Amino acid sequence: GAGKTTTMECMIGLKKRTAGQITVLGLDPEQNRRKLFNDLGVQLQETVYQSAAKVIELCELFSSMYPKPLDYKKLLGRFDLTGKTRSSVGSLSGGQRQKLAVVLALIANPRIVFLDELTTGLDPGARREIWTYIKQLQSEGRTIVMTTHYMEEAAFLCDQICLINQGQVVACGTVDEVIAKANIDLVITFETDSDVRHLLKALSQARHAEQEDSLVHIYTSSEQTLTDLVLALSAAQIDYRKITITYPQLEEAFLKLVNAPQKGAVS
Repeated sequence: GAGKTTTMECMIGLKKRTAGQITVLGLDPEQNRRKLFNDLGVQLQETVYQSAAKVIELCELFSSMYPKPLDYKKLLGRFDLTGKTRSSVGSLSGGQRQKLAVVLALIANPRIVFLDELTTGLDPGARREIWTYIKQLQSEGRTIVMTTHYMEEAAFLCDQICLINQGQVVACGTVDEVIAKANIDLVITFETDSDVRHLLKALSQARHAEQEDSLVHIYTSSEQTLTDLVLALSAAQIDYRKITITYPQLEEAFLKLVNAPQKGAVS
């Protein structure tokens, strides 16, 4: 429901946009879908292959569509599918089917690869295996546009992200920029047998601090608070232990941003 798949389908020219402009490789995909065909590799969320079709048959079919296809045998080897060339699609595991989808998207030797919800439904091991292959594609300089509802996946794979909620763009930028936009505190935690509440009040950049028995929590917008804290504890000759700093994660930022009132947002 957020609009991720619809946006991607508009970007590759499968759906007509209702407003605005889209440019892919300098062209409007709606008007130049045929021109863009050889430059785009696509794996769609709803793509279904005949379960009786063999892996090699699909690869040969896709290869026949493009003037300069990549060697699908090498691609199958790269994605650990060489032993499955004679297997039917229906006999593949979920992870193997997703790897096959990427192979088919790459056969065109595209400049841009579109991957829609690639790892949805996969177990954690299969998901991370797919991540490894995506990282390899990135290292080759290939542009990848992907949709996901896994924040950990977006944070691990993406150089730039765009959060969409109910058809509205909530935030765009690097992972760090999006997290910064959410304005979530760092949390410094440590233990001490001393009462340090008087020292906590002197930490100028701390937004909130609390001590419950030996456990202390400090909420701050700046890493400098950690340095100031250590200096203050040392100056007061106060012993402390187990000091840690916890940074905000993308999932926290996502939840805060999508729940914040958005100008023009759909309620």
